[in-house]
Amino acid sequence: MRLHDLDPENRPRERFISSGPSSLSPAELLAIILRFGSRNLNIVDTCNEIIARFTLEKLVNITIGELQEIKGIGETKAMQIVAIFELNKRLHYTRNHNKKIQAARDIFEYMDGRIPDETKEHLFVLHLNTKNQIIKTELVSVGTLNAALIHPREVFKAAIKESSHAIILVHNHPSGDVEPSNADKQVTELLKKASTVIQIDLLDHIIIGKTDWFSFRESSLL
Repeated sequence: MRLHDLDPENRPRERFISSGPSSLSPAELLAIILRFGSRNLNIVDTCNEIIARFTLEKLVNITIGELQEIKGIGETKAMQIVAIFELNKRLHYTRNHNKKIQAARDIFEYMDGRIPDETKEHLFVLHLNTKNQIIKTELVSVGTLNAALIHPREVFKAAIKESSHAIILVHNHPSGDVEPSNADKQVTELLKKASTVIQIDLLDHIIIGKTDWFSFRESSLL
């Protein structure tokens, strides 16, 4: 069915104007941007297929090639979709640049959307100034944490270069279970000892899942 065959009150554009963007589904919002569908498929159906296949969460890191696997999505429409999510990433970065950290929740919110592949563990080092503002976010390693593989030199190299006052370790657990493993504890202990020698404070080590987090400091383990 073409969009023009729908009753006016059911068309995304008319509902957007009359009731605002919050009244539209994700597929309808995407359809507003892409505007036109193909000869045999209206744009809302095409956008529903996109979200059903990739999910809204994974569209954040979608590629043009992957989008073009959807019937009715050519290079131009694929570029539009990628551009939307790239703008959102940049907005998120701008809002959080020099963000002052006061609690582990701040880190959890700051890291939202920053992990490129949540099926793997990523270890980040956040560099802070004397006001506890984040001045640099650095990805140190990808893969399961292991104290034998994480060398303090790699963790503190940028901190020394940036003259960081302190650092916070952050890594994700793809399983969603944020309880620290023995390896997590070993890595934390190793880097805490190194921080004392280098005199750059290790303020916290935070493990994040999809909806929760674990703070070594707030759990009195650091």
